[in-house]
Amino acid sequence: MSLPATASAAPPDTVYFPGGDGTELVGYLFHPPGNAGQQRHPAIVMLHGRGGPYSSNVNAACSRIGRDISSPCNTGTLSQRHKMWGEYWAARGYLALHVDSFGPRGRAHGYGRNSHDLPERQAVNELTVRPLDAEAALAYLAARDDVRKDSIMLQGWSNGGSTALNVMYRQAQGNSSFAAARFRAALVFYPGCGARALLSRRYRSDTDVLVFLASNDEEVSPRNCLRALQANNEPGKVKVIEYAGAMHDFDDPGRARQSVPENRAAKEDAMRRAALLLEEFSNSANRPAVPDNRK
Repeated sequence: MSLPATASAAPPDTVYFPGGDGTELVGYLFHPPGNAGQQRHPAIVMLHGRGGPYSSNVNAACSRIGRDISSPCNTGTLSQRHKMWGEYWAARGYLALHVDSFGPRGRAHGYGRNSHDLPERQAVNELTVRPLDAEAALAYLAARDDVRKDSIMLQGWSNGGSTALNVMYRQAQGNSSFAAARFRAALVFYPGCGARALLSRRYRSDTDVLVFLASNDEEVSPRNCLRALQANNEPGKVKVIEYAGAMHDFDDPGRARQSVPENRAAKEDAMRRAALLLEEFSNSANRPAVPDNRK
């Protein structure tokens, strides 16, 4: 299946909205082509990993991101992967909101490997902080006149993937900080599933979650995810796909990752599956009810 070109996509808008802990969050909003606000669209919230949302070429010089703060980390220096996915969803008619959890808290530089247990990362942890950011983004989108409130999805990578799993768990438990809307489905890429990454080792979701794992992941254990995610869910609610030979960040479009054939194959398949799942839900949410006497 060929993927559409997005080279001519408009740059995302920078938006600000209140987080659940009082932090003013920064987001980058990708719009469908020609969208002028007159039409309602499905939407997706995107959550970055431990490296943050910005290119590694500039993020070392970045700290705090916010309203009226000048920084080399901005809408024009999002990482290749986040820009690619935002444009991918916009080309399919979605409003795609990439949430920066780190910059508004003075951590736009992101974090390197093996930094999960650093004390400073507690201020942006995936258990109690970042889920509130995702739920605040849900509230922001649900309040927009150009968003279909019954068709808001969630996507996360690595630490953001763990966050997404925790968001869906909170939603299933009735603990979401924003009860007026729900995430319709979630796409989770190579998350950490250890005891310090998930809210519960008896994981469950009452909404569809599609999890993409890499068998040769250098950062997190796919085995932990397989154990945690497949035991306690309703049949079909959490689907796990593991790509043989693929690595962490397999969907990064840069040369280093895409020079590995297994990463290329995993990236194309994951993008195809992600689009199909979201199209299924956005279409079903927009479809009128069918009377019982019809087949």
